[in-house]
Amino acid sequence: MSKTWLRIVGLVIGLLSNPALAGVEVHRFDEPAQEQQYKHLVNELRCLVCQNQNLADSNADLAQDLRQEIYEMIRQGKSNQEIIDFMVTRYGDFVLYRPPVKSTTLFLWIGPFLILGIGIVILLVYIRGRRPGQAPGLDAASHERAQRLLQDEDKKSS
Repeated sequence: MSKTWLRIVGLVIGLLSNPALAGVEVHRFDEPAQEQQYKHLVNELRCLVCQNQNLADSNADLAQDLRQEIYEMIRQGKSNQEIIDFMVTRYGDFVLYRPPVKSTTLFLWIGPFLILGIGIVILLVYIRGRRPGQAPGLDAASHERAQRLLQDEDKKSS
């Protein structure tokens, strides 16, 4: 009886943990153009709590709320620009995957190139500092001593 009981418990756990049973967001649109508008917007807007994910790919609660808000605005007949303006007003330029070039976002556009340039300069300075210089020459006494050591070594090996 215990084997049967374990099988039943295992089956129940397996069925309850099935990912296919997870909740799926379903949005119904009046027109296919609205659905395309929705897909475009959720792919163009960033999830604010995720790292480098758009709203379409994120499972965060905030992303679900933002997707629902976008859906409702589309149902109200708002344009892409109106929805984007609303999101930027509410959350700032960070919500955009491609923020506009302006004084507040200039570092976002120039920063990577600036950091790369600084890294290259540091690397070049480091490499030049490691470059071997001229070996110091031997004085006559050291040269004569080295010659004697070499001759002694030759005599031992013969």
